[in-house]
Amino acid sequence: MIGIFDSGVGGMTVAWAIEQVLPDYRLVYFGDLARTPYGTKSPATIARYSFQNVDFLLEQGAKLLVIACNSAASVAAAKLRSAYALPLFEVIGPAVKEAVRLSPKGRVGVIGTRATIRSGVYERLIKGKRADFLVFSTPCPLLVPLVEEGWLNQRETKMILRRYLAPLQQQQVDTLVLGCTHYPMLKKSIQHRIGRRVKVIDSSWALAAELRDFLAINPQLASSLSRRAEGENLYYVSDITAAAALVARRIFGRPIELRLVAGIGDF
Repeated sequence: MIGIFDSGVGGMTVAWAIEQVLPDYRLVYFGDLARTPYGTKSPATIARYSFQNVDFLLEQGAKLLVIACNSAASVAAAKLRSAYALPLFEVIGPAVKEAVRLSPKGRVGVIGTRATIRSGVYERLIKGKRADFLVFSTPCPLLVPLVEEGWLNQRETKMILRRYLAPLQQQQVDTLVLGCTHYPMLKKSIQHRIGRRVKVIDSSWALAAELRDFLAINPQLASSLSRRAEGENLYYVSDITAAAALVARRIFGRPIELRLVAGIGDF
């Protein structure tokens, strides 16, 4: 199976994109709702959680891993690649490629959790590809809890978005990277407030396409992955809330059975 993990339900935007691009493959997802958000945690804690999440996915039969969490990808991707002899994909690289490809004037804004912004990973990778680009980053720590609570269209959420995006508007960014997989749930509101001329980058589809291309040139691995004909996709969480179930349903457009994993951190 293709194993995917995130700090909560936001990474299901990635899972949904992979479902659409690779509908024949089975997915196993783990959302760590009991310990969300990751973006406020220390790098050591995020890395520890990430290793626990990967171990759980491997127990479920994952043979390929996707980090659908920018905070975990920015802190733990290199460590996970060193520790596990499995193909590992993450959401940052595809977003960087899209930003560099689409930005008309090289003024890129990035919004993300404190951990992602603090890591400087987007600025480092973007400027590694285009040294002439300017990158403006803003941490948005309140957005993940708002999404997890299902507060997508409330007035308070829109006010907070306006406050977070104002500095990027002042910098006249032409491209905005959604540096957290929760943020696509707020994409319409973000686009409205940042301006219709600004290109908003959601890495989910770019990652799914990258994964499709990888499997096309690695047929032996592709043939070893479980297919949908063999069983359903599995969605595990470390806590179940009514709001999370509602957000999951909005992402997929259908009810999603969230399976509770007890004893998080013990597996």
